[in-house]
Amino acid sequence: MNTPLSNLVIYNGYPLSIVAALGIHIVIFIALLYLQSAPEAQSLELIQPTVIKALFIDENPQLRNQQLREQRLVEQQQRQERQREAEQRQEQEVRRQREAEQQRLEQQQAALREREELERQRAFAEREERKRREADIERRRQQEIATEQELSRQQEAARRRQQEATEASAAEAARTEFELVQSATALIQRAVQEMWSRPPSARNGMRAILRIRMLPTGEVLDAAITESSGDSAFDRSAENALYRAAPFRELQSLPINVFNANFRSLSLIFEPEDLLN
Repeated sequence: MNTPLSNLVIYNGYPLSIVAALGIHIVIFIALLYLQSAPEAQSLELIQPTVIKALFIDENPQLRNQQLREQRLVEQQQRQERQREAEQRQEQEVRRQREAEQQRLEQQQAALREREELERQRAFAEREERKRREADIERRRQQEIATEQELSRQQEAARRRQQEATEASAAEAARTEFELVQSATALIQRAVQEMWSRPPSARNGMRAILRIRMLPTGEVLDAAITESSGDSAFDRSAENALYRAAPFRELQSLPINVFNANFRSLSLIFEPEDLLN
């Protein structure tokens, strides 16, 4: 709390203790003067006053102000120093945060690069695996094609061999069938000629063709002249010789297909030799 006395002390630069000491001395001095001037001053015993020691320090207000200014300057410098230190700490914190953020970004970038590298490696591995699978599929397909071609070639070769064998067998069968037909036909012709009675009108070069229908047992169902020799007696003698020679038992040994194809209906050429001119 500010008082006039404290303001006086502050303004003059003297401390309160000095002012109090001066005030006490002045009061004592005035009291002594009053006692000496009184009538009964002679009867009074002079009492030695108590000596009050006071230390008076004469201090220059300008020096005090200078000290205060220096103190305020020091305090200001200290505040500025503390502020600079705070700013430095703040800058360090900001720098640390920036470094931490930079480190975090670098770590994120490193992790991103690592993920990208892993993705690239995985994509490369997938492409290689896909190429390998495609190559395996293509190789298997080529093997299957080669196998199919080889199988087809073998089948074609087997088919050709079978066809050749069939053709050979057919040729052999045809040859055998032809031989059988020729042999049976010659046998019938020979049997008919053996049973033929030459008519007086028969001449060399006469020929008659008979259509004969027979059973697999060799029996003759009927016969008819399909091409006449020009001589009715010669034609009738040929028919009579056919009926007398039947049945032809040798036909029973022929395969049924050969008989059906060649002897169920047979055109027999009757042309005896060694006839009269």
